[in-house]
Amino acid sequence: MKAAWPPHPLSVSEYVALGEDDLVRTELIEGNLVVSPNRSPDHSVAAVRIALQLVPQLPSNLEVITDVDIDLELAPADQPGFSRRPDVIVVRRSARPRVRAEGGLIRASEVLIVVEIVSPGSRRTDNVVKRAEYADAGIPHYWIVDIQDPVSLLACHLTDKFGYLDDQVVGGTFASSSPLAVTLDLTDLR
Repeated sequence: MKAAWPPHPLSVSEYVALGEDDLVRTELIEGNLVVSPNRSPDHSVAAVRIALQLVPQLPSNLEVITDVDIDLELAPADQPGFSRRPDVIVVRRSARPRVRAEGGLIRASEVLIVVEIVSPGSRRTDNVVKRAEYADAGIPHYWIVDIQDPVSLLACHLTDKFGYLDDQVVGGTFASSSPLAVTLDLTDLR
């Protein structure tokens, strides 16, 4: 269980110092702790299956991590911070050794792709709020996966002027050549 937190908006380092919580998922939004229930079994299985499909397709300088906090780097280190806990990320392989050596969280600047799986209580957050935050953080690619029938994926890529631009919503098989050549069997996610 997380320790009691200070009665003020938290910096990312203060958030990290709280430790892990086994009962709920937490994220840090402008210094405020946001609590949500743990993922459903369907949600968890979809995240694992996405990760398992991505792993063999990645170049050696990238890796997949599931369910880990990332520092969105949207505020100075001593100011109220932002940390999200995406379902799946594709990150530079150098990120984990850096965290091991320095502490802290994986940084948005180390993330190439964020994947969020839509839950009944997260539809607006995933499609609007997180979309804006991830774009502000400079994460180049954001994939939104909806596991309700029919399973679909919306791939968004960051532009210089307009934030994220959307590709078509895809069902069945998702194939991408940017940022890297990958294929996902979306039918395997249910």
